[in-house]
Amino acid sequence: MASTGPDPLFGLRNNFYIGAYQAAINNSDVPNLSADDAVERDTLVYRSYIALGSYQLVINEIDDSAATPLQAVKLLALYLSSPDNKETVITSLHELLGDSAIGNNPILRLIAGIVFMHEQDYNEALKHTNAGGTMELGIDWIIFCDVGMYAGQHALNVQIFIKMHRSDYAEKQLRIMQQADEDHTLTQLANAWLNLAVGGSKIQEAYLIFQDFSEKNQMTSPILNGKAVCCMHMGNFDEAETLLLEALNKDTKDSETLANLVVCSLHLGKPSTRYLSQLKISHPDHMLVGRAASAEEIFDRAVQTVA
Repeated sequence: MASTGPDPLFGLRNNFYIGAYQAAINNSDVPNLSADDAVERDTLVYRSYIALGSYQLVINEIDDSAATPLQAVKLLALYLSSPDNKETVITSLHELLGDSAIGNNPILRLIAGIVFMHEQDYNEALKHTNAGGTMELGIDWIIFCDVGMYAGQHALNVQIFIKMHRSDYAEKQLRIMQQADEDHTLTQLANAWLNLAVGGSKIQEAYLIFQDFSEKNQMTSPILNGKAVCCMHMGNFDEAETLLLEALNKDTKDSETLANLVVCSLHLGKPSTRYLSQLKISHPDHMLVGRAASAEEIFDRAVQTVA
């Protein structure tokens, strides 16, 4: 939909997209919002709290009378807060999505896409994210630029297709975004993600995108991680370590920073045990923790065989 005037939520959205979550929260007191804009503002604020790990705050503050987008955000907080909530949340999502009155709500579909992407049920995720055409729907930073913390329907589709190793489909989604707004923050981020997935000469292009973000915006952990991942792909592990340590200073529990520091330290021949231990404690379900555990099991079995 074309805008008829200045977007009162532009700054809030942009902070959210680049991972400046506390800034998004701190600058969320926007005056004279319409009822719909006020709900969107609240969803961005609560999603920012979720990105910062404040799940219980979101769960406590959103009550049963809240609008559908906020109910969806509360489900995301419940889902991420404990593995015990997964089945209940998925059941609730299916019920809401099946309600003809609210099932097409874009934020509800966004949350469904994020949850099912976390479940690695990519076909189910795409069933909901492909149902509409908004730019704004979901960012999920994952290692190694792990694609999540929520933000853009087409952007989320790009992430899902990258996870499915279908860069061809991801490129089609990116083209749609570029046709709509080539300079949009999400378009630029999606372009960087895809360049990282394709690799080769595209890594330098991704690095330049993250560099441009860092020059025009406040430096955030996701942007620092994006630059660091590019550096590691290009073999510049010293620069990557510097960027990752800067990110760690901003958030000592950030899963992607810790995971990338493990990888970077191994390439530099430096101890990585402390970073991996921190990751195990703060994010026991992280992909890298699972891989490390599997490697340890294989090693232990091999030792027993030799013994």
